[in-house]
Amino acid sequence: MTESLVQNYKRLMDKVKDLTVLQSAAAIVNWDMETMMPPKGIQLRSLQLAMLSRIGHKMSTDPEIGRLLDTITRSPDYDRLDTLQKRNVYLVNKHYAEQTKLPEELVAETAKQQAVAIDAWKKAKAAKDYSRFRPELERMVDLRKKAAEILMDVKNTRTPYDALIDIFEPKVTSEVISKTFMELRHGLVSLIEKCTVAPKQPDTSALRLRVPIETQRKIADSLAEIVGYDVKSGNARGRIDETEHPFTTGYYDDVRITTHYYLDNFTSSIFSVLHEAGHAIYEQNLNREWIFQAVGTSCSSGFHESQSRFYENIIGRSREFWEFFFPRLQKLAGNLLLHLDLDKFVHAVNSVKPSKIRVEADEVTYCLHIIIRFDMERDLFADKITVAELPQAWNQSYRKYLNVNIEDDSEGVMQDIHWSSGAFGYFPSYALGNIYSGQMLATIAKKLPYWKNSISASNLQEVGEWLVRNVHANGNMNDPEDLIRKITGEQLTVTPYLDYLNEKYSDLYEF
Repeated sequence: MTESLVQNYKRLMDKVKDLTVLQSAAAIVNWDMETMMPPKGIQLRSLQLAMLSRIGHKMSTDPEIGRLLDTITRSPDYDRLDTLQKRNVYLVNKHYAEQTKLPEELVAETAKQQAVAIDAWKKAKAAKDYSRFRPELERMVDLRKKAAEILMDVKNTRTPYDALIDIFEPKVTSEVISKTFMELRHGLVSLIEKCTVAPKQPDTSALRLRVPIETQRKIADSLAEIVGYDVKSGNARGRIDETEHPFTTGYYDDVRITTHYYLDNFTSSIFSVLHEAGHAIYEQNLNREWIFQAVGTSCSSGFHESQSRFYENIIGRSREFWEFFFPRLQKLAGNLLLHLDLDKFVHAVNSVKPSKIRVEADEVTYCLHIIIRFDMERDLFADKITVAELPQAWNQSYRKYLNVNIEDDSEGVMQDIHWSSGAFGYFPSYALGNIYSGQMLATIAKKLPYWKNSISASNLQEVGEWLVRNVHANGNMNDPEDLIRKITGEQLTVTPYLDYLNEKYSDLYEF
């Protein structure tokens, strides 16, 4: 390999490092907006985020990056780069091509609108008044449509919505998702009907016991320790804070999660902590040799969700997990939970009941919430529905697919933060993550046949290390369709996930 190629590649990676450091700083500024910022700070924060976004866009579109990419790819020695180096060049080139097409003003205005729209969403949700949120959402949708129209050309997608999906799930199209979700919906509806009419139904009254918030914080810390998300030691790389909508943000050695605590719903924080810790563990276990490189990021949002759902549901709602954690939970809660029965509690936290709120949905009905959102986003960006019509369409879909009646828009179209932040195209990742997790579980069952015994013995290390080796350490070396095939030997398929659900819930509900 010539010295000039080595030098040009190094200069390109230095550019990537600078941009990554800036983006990690912007992530913490966003975290502060959700956790620590005083209410009056929103206007200043919107300007700060717009400025950071503008700087990031200038760095992303630096003509020097274009010259370096051109020089590297045209070099007669290009094929002497190794697979990792070529993947870095590919990812940087893809990002550069996309960002250079987006006008700087559009990028900055979108960042500013995110802060404004999120603030409007919070206030409108509290007031149960969609009309207060609608103008800011309309503005956000317009901005994302402009970006989508631009990006569909450079990404070579069939539709604007596919261009937005590609941001989160590269090379996965709405057509593939629609077909996959149709099969998933059919399997879920059948399973829900079986659970609903089964003779053995759970007693969920224990889930409404009033557990003090301070006790719930101690439970959250204990859960974090058990799954390997350090928030207490002198070498801690994480922390747990409180927000309206739980989320994870950060990079390698500073990855933070949030949760919420409800006095009369103590398991809500339990499963949100497990969920967000799954995200954080993924970020913290990316290949350290790849830090500040394009390959040193996660494969996709769907793969991120596969890890959070694996920890939350496949591990966290399993009987084996509660065999060892249930006594700890009872001890942490004092006398409040001592009367509870393990098997009844496990059935309760796996109760299947169609509900209104996605983040509180059970494991079986959850994906129907996602499919509803996917259908609405697809129609919104195909101009088949307007922002003004979203509440009515939402309510109709919930009656049709979940048989529940939405009472107000706070528990309906305004329940999620995603649209206010402009994250259109992200929602499919949740259901794709569940599907990926099912495929991983089927593979783990073959490779580690006694993994459940390890969990019941409070040893999460075996399965955790498998996930690190096969998912986390791969970083962004593969597109999602390629990585799931590499891990499991199969292309994207809903069968393992549906098999997992049917086996688990037929045992719980005895049908």
